[in-house]
Amino acid sequence: MKEKFDGLVEHLFKGNIFLPEAIEVLERSMIHRALEENGGNQCAASKQLGIHRNTLQRKMTEYGLGKSRARVRPKPVGREGRPRRRKAGAA
Repeated sequence: MKEKFDGLVEHLFKGNIFLPEAIEVLERSMIHRALEENGGNQCAASKQLGIHRNTLQRKMTEYGLGKSRARVRPKPVGREGRPRRRKAGAA
């Protein structure tokens, strides 16, 4: 395994690949593979990668992996347009 990794490092050096780009390629590939192997289960993928689930989600957003779900919470229907009541005894 070490020989394969050393060969990859040599290939990256000869290709003038900078460290940040190499890290991005490696992280993106490993995250994609872990998600595939775990059927998209982020919790299981994060355990396999040895990182926190929040870190996985941040990196997925950063690399454009998975479905990006913007969480928008609408106001409850019953409260729209109604003024708030004051508490008794409040001045």
